[in-house]
Amino acid sequence: MTSSLTPLFVPHGAPTFALQPGAAGAALRRIAASLPTPRAIVVLSPHWDTAIPTVGSADRLETIHDFYGFPAELYALRYPASGCREAAAEVIAALEAAHLPVAEDRVRGLDHGAWVPLRMMFPDADVPVIPVSIQPHGGVAQAFRLGQALAPLVERGFLIVASGNVTHNLRDFQRAQANAGQTPAYVRTFSDWLAARLAEHDITALLDYRQLAPGAVQAHPSDEHLLPLFVALGAAGDFAKAERFHVGIDHYVIAMDAYSFLPQ
Repeated sequence: MTSSLTPLFVPHGAPTFALQPGAAGAALRRIAASLPTPRAIVVLSPHWDTAIPTVGSADRLETIHDFYGFPAELYALRYPASGCREAAAEVIAALEAAHLPVAEDRVRGLDHGAWVPLRMMFPDADVPVIPVSIQPHGGVAQAFRLGQALAPLVERGFLIVASGNVTHNLRDFQRAQANAGQTPAYVRTFSDWLAARLAEHDITALLDYRQLAPGAVQAHPSDEHLLPLFVALGAAGDFAKAERFHVGIDHYVIAMDAYSFLPQ
């Protein structure tokens, strides 16, 4: 565990993860408990994508239930997070300093990719939350650059929480839900390849993962759920060490691996 506000990549799984947190939820609670209290949390989720980086600055962040067909009790859950205009202004300034285009959204709440893990990690909702969007059209290079732009905020007491999943194949998820069965081989081979490249800090290979990683296209038919990992990696700085603090698979096909990026 770490005592510094190291950037994190955390899973949000299927929406039912909020009701059945299991071992991954316990790992998220432990990592959060090991951290000093942040000034604010910058959270990125694949479920908020925009043409340019956009920073949420709402005073109160609505809990968005952006999913369908799940148990009624899931829709009753709320995460009463607050924003912070001053902290949001610092995030905007950091992106501008990196010469990235940036927009502000004064009403955006938290989609399930953001509130589900945050509800486990900071259940009292007592730390301001600043949502930031991702840009899937820019791919991993854009996500990595976005993370680099956010990196100076780490030293100012901001916690970067990038939420996604190491594997995300919706068709395979639906098939597994309908028929159950075994975990496809690519779930583990892709996850282990990613872990090895992160341990080696092989940025070149990571940025070219779709060509180099076994099972990459099966693991991510579209890669929006992996992009947050590249944001966390970029925010960690040039010499950070990746630590995989949780390894697991939910619903046969969703790799729930979680990473912290430790300064060296």
